[in-house]
Amino acid sequence: MAQQYNNPNAQNIKKRYSVLAFIKGSTAPLVLYVKEPQQLYDQLADLMQSQKTVLFEQDTEGPIKKVCFMSNQLSAIAIQEEQYM
Repeated sequence: MAQQYNNPNAQNIKKRYSVLAFIKGSTAPLVLYVKEPQQLYDQLADLMQSQKTVLFEQDTEGPIKKVCFMSNQLSAIAIQEEQYM
């Protein structure tokens, strides 16, 4: 831990956020990188609360370029903070 604070490269560490979408029956979440993660999180939370089933489609900026799923297949969502250089 002490090395972490004495590391001259520590100032190069950046943070990025992703939205994790947990799909029913899937073992791993979808990791979605977007410009406004809080906005996407709120949108997905509204879909989860709705009784109406709709097709959700979103363009993303990470390894997954576009995602599509039915809103009733969404079981949980989260925002994840990642550090990178």
